[in-house]
Amino acid sequence: MNDLKNAAKSTLNNLVRTLPVLLAVVFLIGLFKVALSYDFFLFFTDNSILNLFLGALLGSVLAGTPITSYIIGGELISHGISVQAVTAFLVTWVTVGFVQFPAESFMFGKNFAIIRNVIAFCSAIVIGIIMMFVLWF
Repeated sequence: MNDLKNAAKSTLNNLVRTLPVLLAVVFLIGLFKVALSYDFFLFFTDNSILNLFLGALLGSVLAGTPITSYIIGGELISHGISVQAVTAFLVTWVTVGFVQFPAESFMFGKNFAIIRNVIAFCSAIVIGIIMMFVLWF
C-alpha cells in the first residue's frame, strides 16, 4: 500500500511540474488556429513538388488534432490545392509538432523529440510522393 501512495505522489508531482508547459502548448496551438484563415493557404502553386514541401512545412508549424484535419483537408482540396500537398500537410499536422516541441523535449528528452519529428516529417514527404504515384495510376 505504501508503494501505491509513493507512485500516486510521484505522478501528481510530475503532473504539477509539467502542467505549465502543457498549458502553454495548448494556448500556442489555439493562437495559431485563430490567427490564420483559409486564405493563408492560397499561396500554393502549380508545382507539385514545391506544394508537397510547403504543405509539410505548414503542417509542421500548425499542429492540430486528427478530427480537425479532415475538415481542413476537405477545405484545402475544395480550394484547388493538390492532394499531395494536402496529404503532406495533414500527416505533419498530426505527427510533427513544432509548437509542441518544447513540451515534448521537456518530457521525453531533446534527442528523442528531434529524431521523432525528423522521422515524422520525412515520412510525410514519402507519403505525399506515394500519393502522386497512386493518383497517376
